[in-house]
Amino acid sequence: MKLVFPGGEHAAVLLATGINRIGSAADGAVVLDRPGVVPVHCEIHQSGVGVNLQVPVDGGVVLVNDKPVREMIALRAGDTINIGGVIARVASADAPRPVASSGSTGSLPAADDDSGATRMRAAVPKFVLRGVSGPVFGKMYPITGATVIGRAPECSIPVAVDEISRRHVELKPVADGVSVEDLGSANGTYINGQRVQKGFMKGGDELRLDAVRFLLVAPGQEVAATRKLPTTPAGNGKGGSGKIIAIVVLVLVVAAVAAWFAMQH
Repeated sequence: MKLVFPGGEHAAVLLATGINRIGSAADGAVVLDRPGVVPVHCEIHQSGVGVNLQVPVDGGVVLVNDKPVREMIALRAGDTINIGGVIARVASADAPRPVASSGSTGSLPAADDDSGATRMRAAVPKFVLRGVSGPVFGKMYPITGATVIGRAPECSIPVAVDEISRRHVELKPVADGVSVEDLGSANGTYINGQRVQKGFMKGGDELRLDAVRFLLVAPGQEVAATRKLPTTPAGNGKGGSGKIIAIVVLVLVVAAVAAWFAMQH
């Protein structure tokens, strides 16, 4: 897939596999040095299973097909993205660049015939890594393919923390979870507090790289919280009922024995 800018704010950009950051920061995949565009305004994640757009916690206002983006959504060819007032359009990599009509502003109609429909679709990657500490707190990272976490800017998930190695760990989605492989890091990779060279994570597991922590979650599913069952008060639960039954049985036995002795005498 690629992004085209009918207003000429940027040349057409072929989206790379992984995370494509869009904003005013000079190291982004798409640099839009314009008023209203913050350093990392939004992110487009491309993998073998689709293209998703996400607005980070400190990102800017983004509209897709004139609707505000509040969560991760999927994109397809023909969608229009308003990035702080700059209009971009999603196109197939081999599609010709659309020509903007003179004086046109705002969103362009989609290339297909259903441009009247608003298509806001929640993306459904099988697993998402959610940052729960440090610089990644509150950020969501879909795991849709091989994902490298490290200090180097070219990593799929770059984390600018000195204690994290340049290429720290690689994650890969598998049938029922995510495989984890430490890439020779200095400070180690931990799953649920246990250091691993190679490991496996399922929904609800914690990944820790030094002091930076992530939680693996499945979108649309709450991570089950372990709850302690309330203690049954004495005399009100099964234990109390058992004691009462035992006492009644004992009384009946004693009464029966007493009646037998009385009959014998």
